[in-house]
Amino acid sequence: MSAPKIRNVAIIAHVDHGKTTLVDQLLKQSGAYAAHQAVTERALDRNDLEKERGITILAKVASVVWNDVRINIVDTPGHADFGGEVERILNMVDGAVILVDAAEGVLPQTKFVLGKALARGLKPIVVVNKIDRGDARPDDVHNEMFDLFAALDANEEQLDFPMLFASGRQGWAVKDLADPRESLTPLFDLILSHVAAPNLNVDAPFGMVASILESDTFLGRVLTGRVEQGRATVNMPVKVYRLDGTVVETGRLTKLLSFRGLDRVSVDEVSAGDIIAVAGLTDATIPHTIGSMDLQGPLPATPIDPPTLSMTFRINDSPLAGREGKKVTSRQIRDRLYREAEGNVAIMVADSSETDAFEVSGRGELQLGVLIEQMRREGFELTIGRPRVLTRTNEETGEREEPYEECLIDVDEPYAGAVVDKMSRRKGELSDIRPSGGGKQRLTFRIPSRGLIGYHGEFLTDTRGTGVMNRLFAGYGPWKGKIEGRRNGALISSEDGEAVQYSLFALQDRGTLFVSPGEKVYVGMILGEHSRENDLDINPVREKKLTNIRAAGKDEALLLVPPRKMTLEQAIAYVEDDELVEVTPSAVRLRKKHLDPNARKRADRASGDAA
Repeated sequence: MSAPKIRNVAIIAHVDHGKTTLVDQLLKQSGAYAAHQAVTERALDRNDLEKERGITILAKVASVVWNDVRINIVDTPGHADFGGEVERILNMVDGAVILVDAAEGVLPQTKFVLGKALARGLKPIVVVNKIDRGDARPDDVHNEMFDLFAALDANEEQLDFPMLFASGRQGWAVKDLADPRESLTPLFDLILSHVAAPNLNVDAPFGMVASILESDTFLGRVLTGRVEQGRATVNMPVKVYRLDGTVVETGRLTKLLSFRGLDRVSVDEVSAGDIIAVAGLTDATIPHTIGSMDLQGPLPATPIDPPTLSMTFRINDSPLAGREGKKVTSRQIRDRLYREAEGNVAIMVADSSETDAFEVSGRGELQLGVLIEQMRREGFELTIGRPRVLTRTNEETGEREEPYEECLIDVDEPYAGAVVDKMSRRKGELSDIRPSGGGKQRLTFRIPSRGLIGYHGEFLTDTRGTGVMNRLFAGYGPWKGKIEGRRNGALISSEDGEAVQYSLFALQDRGTLFVSPGEKVYVGMILGEHSRENDLDINPVREKKLTNIRAAGKDEALLLVPPRKMTLEQAIAYVEDDELVEVTPSAVRLRKKHLDPNARKRADRASGDAA
């Protein structure tokens, strides 16, 4: 296939603005599915966590044919925590379709993905999606997008963007809202006319930059990327370059795979411009250059934004260690983390100064939380420390700087005051406030990333579950000093055993409990949140003494308040510096770093002396 018969396009948007649903319809209407084929909703979200959470975590490639032109479509994540995926994918494409919700309008991650596309020199197509929503405001959103292009320093060609109105779920797109709403043909035609065909040198030595790494049971390591120059054939000898020009390995391309619909099919030859997957290499990874033996050095690759958040992953050393998981050793945890860092360039792993511990850095709590959830499902047991931001020193002034985020909050007007108060306590600065329709206000803050750690649960409580928070890394700024954390202390178990209903009933006045009767507990485990600021040791296993007057049957009348059960992300955001999250395949528990009460007191005294 010649290069002019190919179009490579990425679908980019803020999280939950309809990218994957739109790709579903593009596949259906292009004939990528057989008439009798059963198709799941959001077919490209194949990962279990993606299906459960309704978000795209990993970028995927699909391919359709329209008017004899093959369109390679790359579906990208919308959440800024997975921005490393977006940055790599934009190097593989010649155009982008940016979706924006017709009601929600421009949100922080819309700005993030559009900024990356414009910086690459792409000329995006704007699709105002979800026009079928009752609260849609297409004209306002169109103006918001134009203002955003201008704010991101788009050039004149980029500012002259084509725009469509669409409903991805219903499967139609139109240039004008008065046009008949029949199919996505206007979008297909616009991609063919607006997105440039790859203009690459087919006669140069073969070269491609690996952008996606996967592991396949039969093929081994599979690397996906765009052929930047030349041609490749099956069993062709190749060498792999690092960015610094050193050769990583030499080998052969045992498989060449091209995308057809949702499938990868084996082909004998590929040429410049096509997006392909290759197998047969053992050490190549992202963003290495794979090239023919005639290639004299690596191809350029766009640098990835650095991580801003770090957590310490440790072995599980609690009294319950090894009972629920199969992978518990530091060697197993280390191998898994370094394997993750190899395929996910937005994550960095380093050995910690602590014994049996590793420092894992990433873009945000969601990204690292997804990694931990994947590991627990694979049978790992581990403990996680409180997230910490990664600071840097300003080379000119020598001052300490920390990462900041732009935080955009949609909240009902009665709760806006509480949100502004809490954000200001966490060193957030209100930069904009405006009505967003339906009795809601849209608040924009610039806040240190530290200030948002652990705040989301409190935010949902303050807004009665109606508030929506979106955040985006906004750069580095001066260190803001101490930020208020959790105000309440912890209820800590003083005994090992199983929690007893009688004891929990007597203790529930002390605060909010996290455990139910019958759950295993141990000394140093956090059982709840104290109603006061100090930590309190409690005995959850004490049973009622039986006498000839009092019978055990009376326990049935004890009514317990349902315990507060935390998700993994909530637990990670909740813990303080002297606490850990114990993660196993079947449980998420909170505990003190030092289980022994006397060791805790010594550590408290030592930290007080250091301060």
